[in-house]
Amino acid sequence: SACPFTLKDNSFKMMQMPKNTPFRSRGPTVIPQGEISNSEGNVALGKIDHGVTENPYERRFSPYDFNGGTCVAIAGKDYAVIAADTRLSSGYEILSRNMSKLHKLTDKCILGSAGCKTDVDQLRSVLDIKMKVYQHNHRKTMSTPAVAQMLGNTLYYKRFFPYYAFNVFGGIDEDGRGAIYSYDAIGSFERTSVTATGSGQAYVIPLLDNVITHRNRTDEKRDLPKEEVVELVKDAFISCGERDIYTGDQVEIAVITKDGIDIQTFKLKA
Repeated sequence: SACPFTLKDNSFKMMQMPKNTPFRSRGPTVIPQGEISNSEGNVALGKIDHGVTENPYERRFSPYDFNGGTCVAIAGKDYAVIAADTRLSSGYEILSRNMSKLHKLTDKCILGSAGCKTDVDQLRSVLDIKMKVYQHNHRKTMSTPAVAQMLGNTLYYKRFFPYYAFNVFGGIDEDGRGAIYSYDAIGSFERTSVTATGSGQAYVIPLLDNVITHRNRTDEKRDLPKEEVVELVKDAFISCGERDIYTGDQVEIAVITKDGIDIQTFKLKA
């Protein structure tokens, strides 16, 4: 008997079934020791066989995992607001609903990170160690712009095997003004008034461009108080959570002023 036609060299050819293919009508089939039987006949143990070919197939391993989440940072005249949701995901699975993406570095600055949780934890540990060394050497706390530069250097140092962490950083500078910094994965950064990163970045940035930076608007731009900015951040995360499955549960909002850091949480749809 023959199996269906196969196309080769623009012509149909008959592919004969191997003579040693077992059929139920033949009765019990004796398989030699050290071999297994499949649709193509008897194959030696240890060989890779898909039932069609004995060629090896590719296996892949990734050291990274994307655990989702969204971070937002907004700079005001005398304050900075940094917010992030608390959902930790992997694929279609929620691993935690209460995992903070904010990390306090000094009393005047906070790091927000989305991406691979293990890389984020490692990055935080490296930054904490560097800040302790600076504290011991100089007997003072590192300023916010100095921490921003150190973070950029730390990410660039790992550029050939980057931390899979997407960061926003913000705080109060020496003049008491809000300072927000936006980063890519290998340490390129800029100071800006508004930034966002993570899985919901594309949903949040257009809203912030409209209501915070006042782009493409004809009405007069005004300085927003921090209380109003906090409410806008809540609205942004509510909208983002409706569209992004990796953003949800609750949002952690940190307001940084010269008097310190105030952190509040706001429940989102679970």
